[in-house]
Amino acid sequence: MEGIRLSTVTLATHDPESLARFYARLLGWQLGPVEDETWVAVRNPDGGVGIACQLEESHVPPVWPQNAGEQQMQLHLEIEVKDLQSGLRHALHCGAKMAPYQPQSDVRVCLDPAGPPFCLWIPT
Repeated sequence: MEGIRLSTVTLATHDPESLARFYARLLGWQLGPVEDETWVAVRNPDGGVGIACQLEESHVPPVWPQNAGEQQMQLHLEIEVKDLQSGLRHALHCGAKMAPYQPQSDVRVCLDPAGPPFCLWIPT
């Protein structure tokens, strides 16, 4: 359909500003104005899809890999890097944690400060 596009992916968290600052550091993007503590945007300088972090006071981080009966992941971000090791070091420096389970040699699964996973990957 003409005139329709995906503009933002919104992530639930108990601390929107902190999570938005994490993704701004990780991606080198700009933090949007923090006018409301319940929703903070991170803008893509290339004008593509952005990220927003929304307050969910009862937010429960997902378990990854998933286990039956526990909070399930709703989505995860795929972040392309030129070098996997330097990308991982950068993510850890920004505040991510490496997930204990790593299913692929050319991908590193990390957890953002709110707990949801994201993947660092290199093109093959």
